[in-house]
Amino acid sequence: MFSITVRDHLMIAHSFRGEVFGPAQRLHGATFLVDATFRRAELDADNIVVDIGLATRELNAVVGELNYRNLDEEPAFADTNTSTEFLAKVIADRLAERVHAGALGEGARGLSGLTVTLHESHIAWASYERGL
Repeated sequence: MFSITVRDHLMIAHSFRGEVFGPAQRLHGATFLVDATFRRAELDADNIVVDIGLATRELNAVVGELNYRNLDEEPAFADTNTSTEFLAKVIADRLAERVHAGALGEGARGLSGLTVTLHESHIAWASYERGL
């Protein structure tokens, strides 16, 4: 399996509901490194997994929709704990929509999977992996 990974970053504010979150129940900020890994079994006709420039551009666009937002105020996330795991899925699903719409080029239609990893720090991160 071949893969490429592109990276961006995301800064948000949010709060959580539930005793398990302790002090994070209060409004707080979070900064994440965001990695998107695209996979395929065989390289395309140009011997690449996907165009890195297009992958970077589309990850930046998806992240830009969330960046510098208080997620507690976003209607799409009403009554939702926007955990790191949850946000990894949101970003992966939005990237998948862009792949299917052709935003990463025709060669990207041969991609088999995508993993999005949000790094909370150098010692903790969460990922969501999905097929394409």
